Amino acid sequence: MSGWLLGFLGLWLLGMGFAAWQFATRRGAAPAVPLPTPLPRVSVLIAARDEEAALPRCLASLRALSYPPELLEVLVGDDASTDRTAAVAEAAMLGFRGTFRVIPIAENLGQARGKANVLAHLARHATTDFFFITDADIHLPTNWIEALLGHAAPGVGTVTGITAVRGPRLFHQLQGIDWLLSLSLVQVVSEQGRPVTAMGNNMLVTRAAYQAVGGYQALPFSVTEDYALFRAVVARGFGFRHVFSAAARADSLPMPDWAGLLRQRRRWLRGVEALPLRLRLELLFFSGFWPALAGLAWAAGPAPALGVWGAKMLVQGVLAAAAHRRAGLRLRWWLLPLFEFYTLALTFSLVGYRLLGSAVVWKGRRYT
Repeated sequence: MSGWLLGFLGLWLLGMGFAAWQFATRRGAAPAVPLPTPLPRVSVLIAARDEEAALPRCLASLRALSYPPELLEVLVGDDASTDRTAAVAEAAMLGFRGTFRVIPIAENLGQARGKANVLAHLARHATTDFFFITDADIHLPTNWIEALLGHAAPGVGTVTGITAVRGPRLFHQLQGIDWLLSLSLVQVVSEQGRPVTAMGNNMLVTRAAYQAVGGYQALPFSVTEDYALFRAVVARGFGFRHVFSAAARADSLPMPDWAGLLRQRRRWLRGVEALPLRLRLELLFFSGFWPALAGLAWAAGPAPALGVWGAKMLVQGVLAAAAHRRAGLRLRWWLLPLFEFYTLALTFSLVGYRLLGSAVVWKGRRYT
């Protein structure tokens, strides 16, 4: 039995090592194309529900963009907030030289619900050909518009940047490693021409692609609305770009506690369940590391298991370091042993969370 387990774990390490080598040696997304001349007007769409604390930070980063403000149309959808979301948004954008509106959301469009419904309304109000979608808890880089727009080549429907989780606490920093590791693996698969997903807090969708699928109101409802839109756009024959670079990096506020993190990941798992079979099998293979390691420790003793675990930390650390470097950040190597316990606890917590119920609770709403 230990031979089979060692074989599986060896394949796991080879797979992770191959992913790290591919990520570190490839250039990333196709080179950017020259920006249109003259520069086009673009729309920034933000869905907000009870975001009075986070939204001013996001809007301040929008006001600091290098893109000419008179070419920016910023639309905030106030999704039945119970706090001062609309008021703080208006105050934060006072004197803005571009176009700014807060749009109250009072009804559902078609099949859209939650965030998808807000974005469906905002897209209807948008007056440009490029929809830049982000979230209220995001801080955007100054050249965000140029970084994504430069990859909107003819035929491309979606351009996705990367998101880094950043915060002062240890828990926040472990979330940050988790995100960049996951996004680096998405990048590797995407560079093989295999569509995986998009990041709904750092994404460009062209009007042509959005309208070709009928908008969010025409899509089957999903709590992972970004993946649903991405999949529909790709199915209509549009190309996609994933841009893993510091210029296209948005910084997200972390989940404040373990319960919030589990709710977030439970929502993401709904998107995983809709992935193509091959990708789900690959994810199942990679998620088998911990059970296999436990089996090896039981069958062959702790020494071989500790050796394999150390090899995992090394290979995964190389990928994490490469991901941080490309994102314009620096990996704190001393966090990697702690990150192992973080992922172990998260894995088992999600299994238990999934067994306890199938509903997703997000932004105070329950989705079954």
